[in-house]
Amino acid sequence: MALSPLRLHSSPSRPAREEGAQRIAAIDIGSNSIRQIVADVSANGAIRVIDEMKAAPRLQSGLHETGALGEEPMRLAIESATRMATLARQYGCRRIEAVATSAVRGASNGAAFLRQVREATGLRVKILAGEEEARLAFRSALAHFDLGRGRAVVMDIGGGSVEFALAAEGIVERYVSLPFGAVRLTEEFIAGRTAAKGVRKLRKAVRGDIERVLPVRDWRGAELIGSGGTFTNLAGMVLARQGIRIAHSVHGTRMPWHEIEHLLELLQELTPTERLAVAGLNAARADIILAGLAVAAEVCARIEPRGLVASVYGIREGLLLETARVAPVVSDPGEARERSVREFAERCHYEEPHSRQVQRLALQLFDSLGARLGCVPSDRAVLADAALLHDVGYHINYQKHHKHSFHLIQHADFLGMTPDEQSVVAHVARYHRGAAPDRVKHVEYGALDRGMRARIQRLAALLRVADGFDRGHSAAVEKVRVRWLRRALRISVQPNPAAPSVRLELWGAARKKGLLEEVAGAPVEIVAPDGSVVEPGDDA
Repeated sequence: MALSPLRLHSSPSRPAREEGAQRIAAIDIGSNSIRQIVADVSANGAIRVIDEMKAAPRLQSGLHETGALGEEPMRLAIESATRMATLARQYGCRRIEAVATSAVRGASNGAAFLRQVREATGLRVKILAGEEEARLAFRSALAHFDLGRGRAVVMDIGGGSVEFALAAEGIVERYVSLPFGAVRLTEEFIAGRTAAKGVRKLRKAVRGDIERVLPVRDWRGAELIGSGGTFTNLAGMVLARQGIRIAHSVHGTRMPWHEIEHLLELLQELTPTERLAVAGLNAARADIILAGLAVAAEVCARIEPRGLVASVYGIREGLLLETARVAPVVSDPGEARERSVREFAERCHYEEPHSRQVQRLALQLFDSLGARLGCVPSDRAVLADAALLHDVGYHINYQKHHKHSFHLIQHADFLGMTPDEQSVVAHVARYHRGAAPDRVKHVEYGALDRGMRARIQRLAALLRVADGFDRGHSAAVEKVRVRWLRRALRISVQPNPAAPSVRLELWGAARKKGLLEEVAGAPVEIVAPDGSVVEPGDDA
């Protein structure tokens, strides 16, 4: 049973509880921040997030020196927990589960703090062991990533500790917790020193323990899934460097692991104030980001992961699933992605027959031309999604519907689709008609890196012609055939036997072939069943 995506959003009014669902609140009192999620969880594992709340009292602050939680962080934390408990009760939550992690676990006055929390909120807060944190983080990752193939390391960096879940084929071998949280290490190694010197000392100090818990012979080349603020900010900075500054979510962002080293080198040359200007970096994390990245860099240097993926889901989502007694299984990201794209299209009241026809023809063109144009196999799924969604902008208005499609797709929730893929899907849909991509005139497109712009051009060129081949929205074209000639690219059609004519479709494709000619570097001939070449100016 693969879980539906956890969509994080705020609800302006109290939504009605779905029939048969439990309304549950999960609160994670972490070492750096406190987070709450309120959701309806159905018996079949479907999750509908109602609201969320976050605060950052930094309970870990000063703990390394004194061994006790500070009065001001405790006061801020109790105020935040009180607001969260009030919100959960106003939403009519049947259960409110609250847990505390590393800072409270290691503080001499941790128990006294939790008594104060109970007096203020009525909540009984459970202190999690480090291995329990790792288990909840893995439970959340299992519901959102394909962990059923190969080896995976799920890594959650908090303010006071870092947790690892080491799994093979979706089965955990062991959980590990180390006291290497971003706030703790910042205070111990970086505060009061030059950043570069502090980072060097920090990395040397943590290296031995990381080597001990991550044997190279077992975990080299594993997939690394990172949760927590360090990884979400890393993903935000990587996306910003690629020119993607309006991603709906950084969840699922895939990054080359050496990006951590590049960013670490860049950020340690800046002061905390200067870091505030770094695109993609949350201002509230500018002072502790170096420590988190340094730990992540040591882990990556140790295992050289085949992939590094950021997750926005962590302990609180795992707690939510556990409280609802929902047992997640290894999800199928392909199936989940297809379902979420289809459901989004349905919510936009898309014209399914036309969209399916354009998708079918676009994929025929891709299979014939893609490799020669420079496409890679993963581009096929991106084109399929863009083709299905290209006209969802009709949901807003027919006029400039391609631009409405872009904005709707850019801000949608899709499971199994990375932010860079979502940006490409949105741009390809946007360019199915109208002006061709222009990095000077089109700000969002121009901000992307060269590789993404080229990818968008190639796929949009195929989508434009496929859309032209269904100009009448009648599925008149059964099949397209492609031949590369010495000086031209020739596309002919096999008409649907039930269609009275394909003249309109041939004319539509001829009008929209310009971008494909530019990408292919050759003239494109649209050929009628009688062998004649159709030109854009011909009478339809």
